[in-house]
This record gives sequence, structure tokens and C-alpha cells, in this order.
Amino acid sequence: MNKVIKERLQQLRSLMKEKGLAAWLINGADPHMSEDVPNRWLTRKFISNFSGSYGWLAITLDEAVLWTDSRYFLQCDIELKGTGIEMLKARMPDTIPVEKWVADRLKYGDIVGFDGSCYPAGEVLQFEKTFSKNGIEMIVDADLLDEIWNDRPGFPTGPAKFHPLEWAGKSRREKIELISDEIEKQGAEFSVVSALDDLCWTFNIRGNDIPYNPVVMSFALVGANNAKLFIDKNKFSEHQIVELQNDGVEVFPYNTFYTHLKTIAGKKILIDPNRANYLIYKNLAKNTLIHGLSIPALMKSRKNESEIAGMKKAHLLDGLALLDFQLWLEETLGKESVTEYDVAVKLAEYRSKREGFKGESFPPIVGYKEHGAIVHYRVSPDTALQLKKEGILLFDSGGQYTCGTTDITRTIALGAVSDKMKHDFTLALKGMIALSKIKFPRGTIGCHLDVLARKFMWEKGIAYGHGTCHGVGAYLNVHEGPISIRPDLNNQPICPGNIISNEPGIYRTGEYGVRTENVMLCVEDVQNEFGDFLAFETITRFPIDRKLIDRKMLDADEVEWINNFHRSVLNDLMPIASPKQLTRLKELTQPL
Repeated sequence: MNKVIKERLQQLRSLMKEKGLAAWLINGADPHMSEDVPNRWLTRKFISNFSGSYGWLAITLDEAVLWTDSRYFLQCDIELKGTGIEMLKARMPDTIPVEKWVADRLKYGDIVGFDGSCYPAGEVLQFEKTFSKNGIEMIVDADLLDEIWNDRPGFPTGPAKFHPLEWAGKSRREKIELISDEIEKQGAEFSVVSALDDLCWTFNIRGNDIPYNPVVMSFALVGANNAKLFIDKNKFSEHQIVELQNDGVEVFPYNTFYTHLKTIAGKKILIDPNRANYLIYKNLAKNTLIHGLSIPALMKSRKNESEIAGMKKAHLLDGLALLDFQLWLEETLGKESVTEYDVAVKLAEYRSKREGFKGESFPPIVGYKEHGAIVHYRVSPDTALQLKKEGILLFDSGGQYTCGTTDITRTIALGAVSDKMKHDFTLALKGMIALSKIKFPRGTIGCHLDVLARKFMWEKGIAYGHGTCHGVGAYLNVHEGPISIRPDLNNQPICPGNIISNEPGIYRTGEYGVRTENVMLCVEDVQNEFGDFLAFETITRFPIDRKLIDRKMLDADEVEWINNFHRSVLNDLMPIASPKQLTRLKELTQPL
């Protein structure tokens, strides 16, 4: 594969010379700024072999570098080996921004190119500032990879389905009215909606255009009590088109979106520069643009009662599937060959037997021994390690169900484990518990809570490089903004209805990794003279491995939290578990 990558880089550089380009940039996104993308837009993987979901490439005529963050450092080292592409570490104090790295290597009058439809407007505006100061020009309306990618996949053609009101909680007409009201409050006439999960939430549609994400390729313009949806009409039946029209939604072909933008010249447009691509921004040059957070992004992060009920049901279904998996692993390990890849297959198989299962919510991460230290390790039959009745196994996986989305990580003992493993597991668990049981005043933002998950590790000189919490969609993307808990500043306060992960971990390169991840719901707590306080309710329903817990490292409150969590898992799964599942569940949830 590395030879193939070198050949592709050579082809790209020949094309760059032909077109007078000194550098070409690739960020691996699609026109909707998706984290995961349809196969057609796997540009970063095509040109570099790096398969992670986060990274940027800068390619000059004699150098090539790829930036990614700590989740992928080990994986990136492996996948870039022999390609001639150097890895640079992103999100570090001394990280060199892409545009500065490029500007330092180009001279006055040089031209840098990239596909502007696959870059967020806000990022390109920053590029413009840096490049213009250095006399560097930009070309943003080309896609060089299209000229060298001979077997490039086509545009996704899967059907779209309507998401039932039972789990959506609000009709598309209600949502459009709410968005319209907010547009008016912000002094705009239209809002651009281009992120696919925002679109699917707004119009109560789901699809399968992107692996693991139940979304449909589309754009939208929402105005005063009307909406224009730009989508491949073949994704809908005639009956569905009529239903959309009856709800005030005009349906246009997907490929007419940019042309249509020019017909609303002079209007005041609300646009999120971090979620709308640069070509959208460029085509609205004759409009008054009001920058702001995507309205549906914020609305969908605050789950309504129906969405919360659906998410809780999804976690019950997931708990049963994981019990089946646990029973299989215990009965099979030591008697038959079991690899990391077998674990991934079985996790999907047992989820698929549950009501409303629509697929996995992301590629499963299954790491045994040293593979557990690769934070986003992508298991394959060729690289999978054989499991033995010793050491620890980390698996991070999730499901998409009609009613909701799940994401869970468990680290389990397969046999004898070292004191060091138990120490690290318990240390990370203490951080997860601290965040789970915190009460905090309304208005608190994520970075103010992040230290709770890291405190115990930092005291021992240990740290992890990824975020602690991300939002989780309701039968939508498993990674959902705009809420997060991580060291970076994020001005969006955590609010009732937000559903987020909680996943501190410790990773020892070449040895193992440990992480426990639950999903939590933000709820109202108390009101008093000091203000309104919020709290988290854990909705994940699967036990934590007690064999890995060093009881001596826990205080009484932490022990109580674990026992209460296990009691709730047992009580909630008991009515729906099979006799065999229930017998094992009672053993797994015994008090510490």
C-alpha cells in the first residue's frame, strides 16, 4: 500500500506542476463538514493511507505532512510508514497551524489550492489572513484528486426514511417554526443548514449515506415558516415528497443548491462558519451574513422527552446485547480461537438481534494488550491479536437503534492481571465517577468540569490526550456538538437534556489501555439561594468489571456510586433479561 501512496503523491504533484500550484491541502471532509464521510470523500485515506477521522494534509512539491491528534498518534505512525508523509502532532502547545506551515515554505506569488466545498468557511477565512500577508494566492474551486482517482466511488444513492414522531418528539413543521422564530430573533431572513445531522433532525429524516451515521446528503435554507430542502429526489417516494410539501418543505435537486444561493442575493443570512463550507460562503458574497451557531445544532443537543425516552430504551437494548456478548466470551475463550476481530463481529451480531437495530454507531475499537493503548485502534482480520485467558481487553462500541444511539467502553479482565493494571483502571474509573456525581450551577461550560476526570491521574503524573465527553445524538451521529467536556474552551453551557459520554482513560504504549465510558443525561437538580444546580444521570446499562477495581483506592462515596450504579443496572435489566442473562448479571453487579 505504501508504494501505491507514493505513486498517488507523484501523480498529484505532477498535476500540481501542470496547474501552477505550489501546495495542495486536504482535510478529509465532505461538503457538509462531516466527521465520517461517504466513500467518495475518503480523500485523506486515498492520498495518505491514514484511516483516522481527524487530520489535515499539506502537500508541497517536495514535502508532505499530516496533522492529527493524540487519539491517532500510534495508528498514524503505523499507517504512514514508508509513504514519505511525516506526522505532526495537532492540539499540542507547540503545534504549527496548517496555514503557517504552508506559508513558511512558499514564496511571494505562489498559489495554494484545495477543494473549498470541503473546508469550513471559518477555517478558510483564517487561511486568507495568513496567506495574503505572505503574498500567497488561493484556488478553492478545484478537486485535483478527482483527476487521479480512477475508481472513485459515486454519490450515495441510498433511500431516505421519515423518523417517527414517537422518537422525534416534535414534527418537522414544529421544528421549522422554532428555527424560523430564532432566525427572526437574530435579525436574519434565512439560515443555511448544511451539517447532515442538523438537517436530518430538522426534517425528521434518516438514511444511510454515511457508514455508521443515519444521515442523508442534503442542504437546506430555512426562512420564515418555510424551508427549502436540496436533496436527490430519488431518495424519496412520491408520497414522501407530497408529505414534505404539505409540511411547508419545498424539495429541490441536491446539485442546484449553490445556484439557488445566488437567487437570494441581498437577503440577511444566518450562517455557521464552522459548519458551512467555504463555497457556500463564497456564493453568498452579495448577502449580509450574520455569523452564529447553527440553530438546529443547539436545539437537537437539548433532547426532548421523547428523545430521552428513546435513548434510555436504546441503552437497555444495548445492555442485553452486551450481556449476550459477555456470556459468549466467557464460554468460548480458552476453548476456541478468539481474536480481537472476532470480538468486533460478535458485538455487532448480538446488537443486531435487538429491536430496532439499524447498525453500529462507529467502527468498534477492540484492543487486547498493546493494542488497547491505540486510542482509536481499527481492528482488522490481518492485524487482530489472539486473546488469551490473561491480561485485559478494551472494547469501545455502540449501536444505532430506531429509538436512539449508544456508545460504551468497557475494559475487562480475561484472566490474571497485574497490580499496575488494576491501579490504572481504578485511577481512570475515579475520574469517571467524579464527573458522574458532580452537581454544578446552570451556565457551567465543559472546560470547567474537565479537570474532575483528570485530577486523580494528574496527581500521579499521568494524563490522556483526548477529550473527556462528547455529545451523543438520538438515532443520529454518535459524536454530536456543540456540547463537549475537554480542556479546550467551548462557550456553550451544559444544559438539561444534553446527553454526553464520559470516558477518561490511561494508555501505556506497548503494554495496554484502560477506559470506562458511560453515557450521561444532564438533568435539573436543586434550586436554592445560590442558584439553579444541574447534575448528571447515567443511562448506560452494563456493569463495570469489579475484578479490575482496587478497592483500597476508592473512598466511601465512590464505592457507594459503583454499588448504586450496579443496582440500577440490575433493576432496569431484570424485567427484560433472560434467565441465563439474569443469573450472570446478578453476579456481575454484586456490591463491592
